[in-house]
Amino acid sequence: MRMNGTERGGKTETRRLKMRRPAGGGSLASASSRPRTLKSVARRNAILDAALDEFSARGFAAARLDDVAKRAGVAKGTIYLHFADKESLFQELIRFKMGPVVGTLESVFAADLPLRTMAEQALEIFVREVYSTQRKQVLRLIISEGPRFPVLAEFYYREVLSRILGGVRAILRRARERGEIDDDALIRFPQLIGAPGIIAIVWSGLFDRFEPLDVRAMMQAQFNFLFGTRRPQ
Repeated sequence: MRMNGTERGGKTETRRLKMRRPAGGGSLASASSRPRTLKSVARRNAILDAALDEFSARGFAAARLDDVAKRAGVAKGTIYLHFADKESLFQELIRFKMGPVVGTLESVFAADLPLRTMAEQALEIFVREVYSTQRKQVLRLIISEGPRFPVLAEFYYREVLSRILGGVRAILRRARERGEIDDDALIRFPQLIGAPGIIAIVWSGLFDRFEPLDVRAMMQAQFNFLFGTRRPQ
């Protein structure tokens, strides 16, 4: 049976439509999967936010995944699509909340700036990105839960603290070579620089309603003790 030109043209156009790809060069399947991927990421982030609220309210041991799911507005089984168990959920919570802050601090540490300038930039990052946000709850959880759950403390040390301490020691060595500090005491004990931040986290949870603490001013005072009051030119 012979087809006329209209029929042949119609079939040709149908084949063209089937072969046509969406804008951007991706396949139809990948284009349709993007909303699902975005929805999955949003659901995962909601679970992590809910986990922080639940762990902060109940502690690691007493927190239940059922309650995390309820806070996040998902079925409990959805949590297991993203996290193997409660411990892995807590560990990913540390990465999710603290990883971006660590990355920002590492960028500051890599800059060729005077020690006091870098310390003050790090202070502002701490106040803006940790102390003034829900991220401070992660530090409180590590302080309170770490002694009972050393695996969590070890994970936090490896993923967060060791990276920060390594960066601080590197800039302190450079500062010693430039004559900005007189000895290697701070290189051996870089914890002295960040100690007021930890004090502020503890204080804000216990005593801030009785005597509010100006964490920025306190950390500046610590820098004056450590580096002197002279500002870099």
